[in-house]
Amino acid sequence: QVQLVESGGGLVQAGGSLRLSCAGSGRTFGSWHMGWFRQIPGKEREFVAAVTWNSVSTYYQDSVKGRFTISRVNAKTTLYLQMNSLKPEDTAVYYCNRITEWPMTPRNDYWGQGTQVTVSS
Repeated sequence: QVQLVESGGGLVQAGGSLRLSCAGSGRTFGSWHMGWFRQIPGKEREFVAAVTWNSVSTYYQDSVKGRFTISRVNAKTTLYLQMNSLKPEDTAVYYCNRITEWPMTPRNDYWGQGTQVTVSS
C-alpha cells in the first residue's frame, strides 16, 4: 500500500510562494493520477489540483488557476504543488492523494497527515 507524506508548508505573507511536496512509497505511485486537496477547520476538504499519471494532463480549481502548478517526478515517487501569489484564503491544511476518478475524486479511505499553509495579510 502506498503511503503519502506531505511537507513544505509554512507561514508566508500574501503574495509569497511555497512549494509543497508529497513523497509516496510503493511501486504503484507512478501508475496513479494524483491530486492536491485542502481543508480549513470546520469545512469540507476541497479539490485543488490534479495531474495524470504520465503528466500529460492537469486540472485546477478555478481559484488557483494561474497561481498554482502541480507536477510530479515518478522516478522519485514525488508530487509537487508550486504555489505563487498566495492569498490569505489559501490558508488550509494541504493533502495529496490518489485520484480514483479523473479529475477530482480522491481515494477516501486513506489520507496522510497533511501540511499546514498559513498566508498572512
